[in-house]
Amino acid sequence: MGKPATPRRLGDDEAQAVGRSLRVSPRKLDLVAALIRGKGVEAALAELAFCRRRIAGDVRKVLQSAVANAENNHQLDVDRLVVASASVGKALVMKRWNPRARGRMARIRRPFSNITVVVREREERREKA
Repeated sequence: MGKPATPRRLGDDEAQAVGRSLRVSPRKLDLVAALIRGKGVEAALAELAFCRRRIAGDVRKVLQSAVANAENNHQLDVDRLVVASASVGKALVMKRWNPRARGRMARIRRPFSNITVVVREREERREKA
């Protein structure tokens, strides 16, 4: 026997990739994710390649993974893919202490984040004759 298969959360024309435990705060990661939301995959990859933020390289890897999933697992056309959503969430927060004067301590928070990128195949626009 075994467990019954869970239904697919995404549509038939969608694929996703998840990057977990990225060493950046969610607010900073969301700024980079906002650059690619709603854009075509080629434009989004070019935007991330020239983005000066450190985390842009990791977001680019996740986007490339989503494109590879779409092509290999779901047989979608790579040239018609669009970034449907790029959502950011919190992961763990490491708490550290920094010694200060007079025996006191200052707290240091080192947050981690998760990112989920969903790509969707764009429908063809039919022109009226």
